[in-house]
Amino acid sequence: MSQQRHADLGITPVEPDDGETLIRRNQVMRRGRLVTVVVLILLVAGGARTIFVRMANSRTLEANVVEQDKLYVRVANPRALDAGPTLSLPGTLQGFVQAPIAARASGYLRRWYKDIGSKVQKGELLAELETPEIDQQLSQAVAARAQTASSLELAKSTQERWEALRKKDAVSQQELDEKRSGFVQAQANLAAADANIERLRQLEGFKRVVAPFSGVITRRNVDVGDLIDAGGGSGARALFVLSQTDPLRVYVNVPQSYAQMVKLGQKVAVTQAELPGQRFDGEIVRTAASIDTTTRTMQVEINLPNKQGMLLPGAFVQVALPLPASASLVIPANALLFRKEGLIVAVVDADGKVHLKPVQVGRNLGPTVEVLQGVSSSDRLVLNPPDSLADGDQVTISAAAKEAS
Repeated sequence: MSQQRHADLGITPVEPDDGETLIRRNQVMRRGRLVTVVVLILLVAGGARTIFVRMANSRTLEANVVEQDKLYVRVANPRALDAGPTLSLPGTLQGFVQAPIAARASGYLRRWYKDIGSKVQKGELLAELETPEIDQQLSQAVAARAQTASSLELAKSTQERWEALRKKDAVSQQELDEKRSGFVQAQANLAAADANIERLRQLEGFKRVVAPFSGVITRRNVDVGDLIDAGGGSGARALFVLSQTDPLRVYVNVPQSYAQMVKLGQKVAVTQAELPGQRFDGEIVRTAASIDTTTRTMQVEINLPNKQGMLLPGAFVQVALPLPASASLVIPANALLFRKEGLIVAVVDADGKVHLKPVQVGRNLGPTVEVLQGVSSSDRLVLNPPDSLADGDQVTISAAAKEAS
């Protein structure tokens, strides 16, 4: 083939004597094969890695699905109370004896001697009144008694004379009886006059207002010159309010469910928020022994010693009332399920299956609930059970619950 033909075909003729060109072509071909082999190896390695990763992901996904299908729960066992619950109730401190001190006589306040916060003893003078009307009435009553006494003397002498005349038959029996009646009437008039004087003198004594018992003045409602009306009616006002602060009284209302557990002589603890860390011991002295139909509570009275005077009447306090322990079991309140069948609990058996049991509850103790029947102390109750939990469901007890048990 001629050189012209090779040119037409685009083939570079190989010169027989050109060995260097041939060697170069062989090197290029070897390098091309090597690159092809390397690329094939890389492709195979990448494919294998992809397959391995996909298999690992598939196994992880299957494990996660199986793990997520498990329902982990926390459980707790019913238990008996070591000690009875403590019932905390609000109360208000009151003086053991507390009374408004009113005037028994009408007049004007001349002077008061005790102000709020004053400690007084029984019979101590609190105030004095001006009573001009009573003074005048007393003077008038004394004068009236003198007149009555004079009339009595005249009636007595008249009766004696007519007694002597009757013995001489100088007067009739009727006239003598009239004189005797006049003497008796004069005696009665004198007794009435004496009683009226005694009444007015007692009213005079009420010009001095004294303390009926020992205590503390908690209120003063009058000042010098005020017009004072007698008595404690709607038109009158109390001069002072006197309260006995040692001991104090506390009244609390115990709910009906705990009323049967309250006993006379039972000790209670009283605390006040303004006195942190301090506790005052009291004693139940009486109960109403009946349930209020409006509030369904029973009123309880507690005596509270207050020798140091730290507690003040009218203060709001908390009364901790310890109650005797019950023979019933208690369970956590978050173990209850509210269904249309009533209150039920979810019990986990040894195989991890759930069994729903109805229960009858008693007192609500806050975080726990008293169960009267339906569970035993060996039952494992599911805490915070989901609403979708059904009888026969398979559950797994969490590791934290196992360690706690």
